[in-house]
Amino acid sequence: MPHPLHQFHYCPKCGSQRFVEHNAKSKECLDCGFVYYFNPSAATVAFILRAKDEGLKAKDNWELLVTRRAKEPARGTLDLPGGFCDMFETGEEGVCREVKEETGLHVTSTQFVFSLPNTYLYSGFLVHTVDMFFLCQVRDSDICHAMDDAAELIWIPLQDLRPDDFGLDSIRLGIKKFLSNFPI
Repeated sequence: MPHPLHQFHYCPKCGSQRFVEHNAKSKECLDCGFVYYFNPSAATVAFILRAKDEGLKAKDNWELLVTRRAKEPARGTLDLPGGFCDMFETGEEGVCREVKEETGLHVTSTQFVFSLPNTYLYSGFLVHTVDMFFLCQVRDSDICHAMDDAAELIWIPLQDLRPDDFGLDSIRLGIKKFLSNFPI
């Protein structure tokens, strides 16, 4: 496997071509001494549930909001609302913004559930991420529509979820973990 920074040939600080492997996670400029560490990007994922019958708490009473990916990677496969955090944004703020951008739903509360490492191919570059999964409550779950990176929104009963239908590794793993620990 190539060094995670193999595509970077010039120092981002001074522009020198003497930008060489420093260790397994970083490159160093031999001219200015700058060391760049390749750290994962923060990404968020939303579990948005709705009950078919408000009085029942059983697993077979719940549906999960799922998206169909409109773009590569894994275009056309199932996914969950979410995406990359912006600079100066918390994970909670990021998941709320991403849910709004992809579904039009307004998140009223978030609860961190777990995180998983992932890799995400973006514009030919493999981005390492830490995907933070949140259980999100939304205002009026019936008023949603696919926008931005989502081609379609689907409410799927929990008992009908098949992790292999999800195109991204961490989402498949996240679905399995979520289902095995339900109720959260």
